[in-house]
Amino acid sequence: MSLLRRLGDYLSLVKFSHTIFALPFALLGFFLGVLDHGSLPLRELGLVILCMIFARSAAMAFNRWLDRDIDGKNPRTAVREIPAGKISSRSALIFVIINCLLFVGATYLLNPLCFALSPIALLVILGYSYTKRFTYLCHFVLGLGLALAPVGAYLAVTAEWALLPVLYGSVVLLWVSGFDIIYALQDEGFDREEDLFSIPVRLGTENALRLGRFLHLVCASILVYALWYQGNLYPEFQWLSLMAGLIFISCLIYQHSLVKAGDLSRINLAFFTTNGIASLLFGAMTIVDIYW
Repeated sequence: MSLLRRLGDYLSLVKFSHTIFALPFALLGFFLGVLDHGSLPLRELGLVILCMIFARSAAMAFNRWLDRDIDGKNPRTAVREIPAGKISSRSALIFVIINCLLFVGATYLLNPLCFALSPIALLVILGYSYTKRFTYLCHFVLGLGLALAPVGAYLAVTAEWALLPVLYGSVVLLWVSGFDIIYALQDEGFDREEDLFSIPVRLGTENALRLGRFLHLVCASILVYALWYQGNLYPEFQWLSLMAGLIFISCLIYQHSLVKAGDLSRINLAFFTTNGIASLLFGAMTIVDIYW
C-alpha cells in the first residue's frame, strides 16, 4: 500500500493525466511520418511514447522542484507534493535527472537527428520553469515546449523535416499559450504580490482574456490551413480530419464562453476537461483518417 501511495504521489507530482494535452499531437506527428515512411515501426512508436513520458515527467517535476518555495506560499498550490512534504526536494530533483537521462537515451535509440536535438528540447521544456521570474512571455515558452511533440514524433520516424508537422506544432503552441493565459488568471493577485511575471499581471484580466481569444483565433486559422494542406497532400484523407478540426475549434470557442472577467469559477472545466476532449478527439479522429 505504501508503494502504491508513493507511486500515486509521483504521478500527481508530474500531473500524469495532463499528458492528454500533447500526446495525441505527438501520435499524430508519428502517424504522419508513418504515412510518408510506408510502414508502421512498432519499435519507434514505443520509443516516441517513452520520450513523451520521460520529457514531460522531467519538465513537470523540475517545475515543482524549482517552484517549491513559491508553491508553499500560494494557498492554491501549497497542497502540492513538495511543499506538503509528501516528496522531498532532493527526491524530486533525482527524479528529474533520471527522466532526463532516460529521455536522451530513448532519442539515441531513435535516430542521430533526434539524439542531437534532445538537449535543445530539454533546454526548452526545463527552461520554461524559470521564465515566470523574468518575462511575461512565459506562456509562449510553455506552448513551444508542447509544440515540439508533433515535430519530434515525425522526426523519430523519418529523420526529415516537413511542413505539416510544423503546422500542427504551431497549432499546439498557440492553443497551449492561449489556455495557459486563462489558467494563470487564478494567480494574478498572488503573482503580482510576489513580483512574478504573467500576461494577466501585465495586461489585467480583461485584456488577458482578449489576448487568449486572439491567440485561439490565430490557432484556429492555422489549423484550417493545416487541414487544407493535409488534404492536398493526401486527398484520400479528408472528411474525418475536417470533422475533427470542427470539434477542436468548437472546444476553443466553448472554453472562452466558460470564463468571464468577473467569474473564474469554471476555469478548471475550461482548462482540463474542454482542452483534454479537444486534443484527444482531434488526435484520434485525424489518426484514424490518415492511417485507416
